[in-house]
Amino acid sequence: MKTITIEGQLRTEFGKRATRQIRSQGAVPAVIYGGAKEINFSAPAAAFKGLVYTPNFQLAEVNLDGTTYRCILKDLQFDKVTDELIHLDLLELTDDKKVIAAIPVKFTGSAKGVKDGGRFVSKIKSLKVKTLPKYLKEVIEVPIDNLEINANIRVEDVVAENMEIMNSPRIPIASIVMTRQLKQEEAAAKK
Repeated sequence: MKTITIEGQLRTEFGKRATRQIRSQGAVPAVIYGGAKEINFSAPAAAFKGLVYTPNFQLAEVNLDGTTYRCILKDLQFDKVTDELIHLDLLELTDDKKVIAAIPVKFTGSAKGVKDGGRFVSKIKSLKVKTLPKYLKEVIEVPIDNLEINANIRVEDVVAENMEIMNSPRIPIASIVMTRQLKQEEAAAKK
């Protein structure tokens, strides 16, 4: 799995004044939860770029004063006016504790319904899963070979080994819809 390395400094001062000073130096305040204790740190905004501005699911290795923490992105905040990253929450991975993560869905194969003239529509980009850190992966692959026109693949149809999918089971994640041309051809055939 792809891992981003972030070099940061532990924070000693807290509050609005300290946070503003960190941001004025081009750094972003962040917190690591989920481990033995909560860890407050800051790192340059550019260090988070590969973790934040990507559709991929990745791990982050945060190096703070010689100690490395394996984490995943939990939450982030942007400035409402400037759209700059202003805060990050990371979740530390411990081998014996389950984590909840949003893992992207990757559709594999070519749908039978598309070959018959339908159009593929993806409705969900990622699934929320609960699993141990060792089972985390970059994508959940969903085969769509047998998907026909006007058919759906639902969350309950997804097979993800060693993962508990948290999304509602009846929600469709992809479907094949009829194109306008196909509807017209069917209407002409019925006349």
